Amino acid sequence: MVIKITIIVLYVVILAGGVVRSTGSGMGCPDWPRCFNQIIPPTDVSQLPADYEQHYIDGRAKKNERFANTLDKLGFSELAFKIRNDKSILVHEEFNAVKTWTEYVNRLSGATLGIFMILCLVFSTAFWRFKKQIFFLSLLNLFLVGFQGWLGSIVVSTNLTPWVITVHMLLALVILSIAIYTYFQARISRDKSILSNQEFTWVKVLAIFVLVLTLIQVVIGTDIRESIDEISVSLNGSQRELWISKLGNSFIWHRELALVAFILNSVSFFIIRSRFAKNGKQSQMVNLMMILMLVQIISGLILAYFNMPAYMQTIHLVVGTLVFGVQYYLILLLSKTSQYIGL
Repeated sequence: MVIKITIIVLYVVILAGGVVRSTGSGMGCPDWPRCFNQIIPPTDVSQLPADYEQHYIDGRAKKNERFANTLDKLGFSELAFKIRNDKSILVHEEFNAVKTWTEYVNRLSGATLGIFMILCLVFSTAFWRFKKQIFFLSLLNLFLVGFQGWLGSIVVSTNLTPWVITVHMLLALVILSIAIYTYFQARISRDKSILSNQEFTWVKVLAIFVLVLTLIQVVIGTDIRESIDEISVSLNGSQRELWISKLGNSFIWHRELALVAFILNSVSFFIIRSRFAKNGKQSQMVNLMMILMLVQIISGLILAYFNMPAYMQTIHLVVGTLVFGVQYYLILLLSKTSQYIGL
């Protein structure tokens, strides 16, 4: 039960992050983990610390230099050079109470996730005698959430550098996948009846291919989102009707692959519905997958033809990650019962 709630909280964190991106609130708090060096952030400019602009610019500069040094040691010298020499990273953003509190709520959701990850680790000790991997997976995810929090601080200090945001998003999907797999392992340790007694290898291969395609779509979508941010800045947030026309080939690829993904998901839907019980978990998951795919396509059409409304950007992101999670869990459910006998 704790793992299931944790997965829900994970999606809440992704939702909060999506709202932050779509509203441009990423720099609402210029420092981390506090906000303007306060546990409860300010609501008015009069509550800001004295000379806070230069103070936080200097702090970001020092943190970025440490980050660049780490990149140098890891062999990413070109990226380190860009961080050291990109003056836009240190550009100050004017205080906006709404953006500040939007980012603060995002951080609170992240802190809540951390608490639930700790609870998952504590409760995972109940599986220690017969399924130790649940404990180690919970421990790994707790570590990754901590790393994700640190990476979030880098996102702030580098003033939303695009590639850092992409890594931040992909790591969220890794954490989500581990949480879902941990839930699956805990579930089948007590009830293997949700699995099939037949082998459907080629169906599982198709499902894996569809999942990889979804992951590619998420990466391309993140790249498009970064391009939209740049276009928005260049047009001062106005003339939204021109944003789509200014996107390059990534948007075309994203649109065409969406059609391919829908066709392949439809094929998976009909195959699984014809081979599994209508009330089985596999059929339930594939039903949910198709509903989410339809919502995703509708949200994409609204973004493309109705001037990129901010709220729809968040919906598109969250539904995309929901599709990813459902597809991944479906792959796990396509396992054969005999694989887990004796576990």
